Amino acid sequence: MPQAALETEKFDLDHEDARLAALVSTGILDTPPESSFDAITRLAAEYFRADTVLLGFADESRVWIKSHWGEPVRELPRRQSIFEMVLAKDGPVIVPDVALHAELKGHKLPLRRIDPASFASVPVRSQDGMILGVLTVYACEPRGAMALDQLRMLESLADMAAGQLELRRLRRNCNGLRPVRNGKDTERHEPRGIWPRGIDLRRALEKRQFVLYYQPEVDLSTRRIVGLEALIRWVHPERGIVPPMDFIPLAEETGMILPIGDWGLSEACSQIQKWCSEDARHGSLRVCVNLSARQFSREGLTDHVEALLHRAGVSSRQLGLEMTESSLISDTNTTLEVLGGLRRLGVSLLVDDFGTGYSSLNHLHSFPFDILKIDRSFVGRITEGEQSLHIVRTIIELARVMGMDVVAEGIETREQYALLRKLGCRFGQGFLFSPPQPAEAIAQLLRLPGRVLPDPAACAAACN
Repeated sequence: MPQAALETEKFDLDHEDARLAALVSTGILDTPPESSFDAITRLAAEYFRADTVLLGFADESRVWIKSHWGEPVRELPRRQSIFEMVLAKDGPVIVPDVALHAELKGHKLPLRRIDPASFASVPVRSQDGMILGVLTVYACEPRGAMALDQLRMLESLADMAAGQLELRRLRRNCNGLRPVRNGKDTERHEPRGIWPRGIDLRRALEKRQFVLYYQPEVDLSTRRIVGLEALIRWVHPERGIVPPMDFIPLAEETGMILPIGDWGLSEACSQIQKWCSEDARHGSLRVCVNLSARQFSREGLTDHVEALLHRAGVSSRQLGLEMTESSLISDTNTTLEVLGGLRRLGVSLLVDDFGTGYSSLNHLHSFPFDILKIDRSFVGRITEGEQSLHIVRTIIELARVMGMDVVAEGIETREQYALLRKLGCRFGQGFLFSPPQPAEAIAQLLRLPGRVLPDPAACAAACN
């Protein structure tokens, strides 16, 4: 890469670090819509006779809507968003008629019924000029060019929002709530020599160093691949493949788990579409993605998943979301709302590492899960004693009574495989069938006749 390009990329990353640090200092991320901004969106709607007004603030991957007027919107993907247009222009964006702008064709506006449409969006800046968010007014019909005094009015309303944001930041600082962020500010407080740091995770995301590996889930009676679990890996140019346990805890701590998790969801949806385009019969596959506790607790998770599925052009039944019991929100009502929205969307809901939590039965009774995944610690000891065998048998029977499927994780021996089949476990995954592999290698397995993997017993006999 030419030196000039490298310097530009470094500037862009540094600028984004500073912008995100300024945004985090306000404490507005990962919070629901706030009524304190409603007066601004209401005034904008009345002044411009707008159908919808949105006030949102953008982190690495989403535009969080903190106040709206008209059609409710909780969040939007940042990629190809109006926020990106404002950020690129470093100022207001006015589009009197979307139909006349070729660069906006296919741009997914928040109002699904808009076509044609007009909109105007102005930046909401921090005190040092960083663009933290946008105030946008939409009209379902083209309105013509916005007059200069109208633009100034919209910018004045955005300045009001910026003022409230600054007051919020000052209150946090007075209360001693100094933010922790994976940017320059945090980097100064991280001990030298520790790797990775928050900045390393962001650069890895920007440089596309994260990849998804996939491990097949098979029907134990036929060995047919029925699904895949997506597992993240970090392919570092100098350190090689970095396992999740070496960077996921830091991602959780710094908040980078949110954009990394969003990337994983988007990448999995895109990969589903690629496999289906190669062979329409792969439409029956389900790809499962793990959700962290912070992802699960975010407002608008259902809307975000729906937007990703729509953008990739895949069915909701082709996506599964896995969560551990510890990731479930302690607020039962909120958990029911989130899971209920995902269930209505049509994605599969899986409880990962089942049996290791403290309230398993209560969760199964209360929440709309489809599938239990038996923790590998039980599967690994299933042939060694009665206790693990009894636990696995109980989980399988419990799932049968509740009308749920079971997936046994970590199957590594033919003895475990045979015993699980005898116990009535229908699905499983593990190194006995296939380790996690890159998408290209999985594509080869999917081309096997009927997607049926070789018999492990036959393979073992052939090798002896």
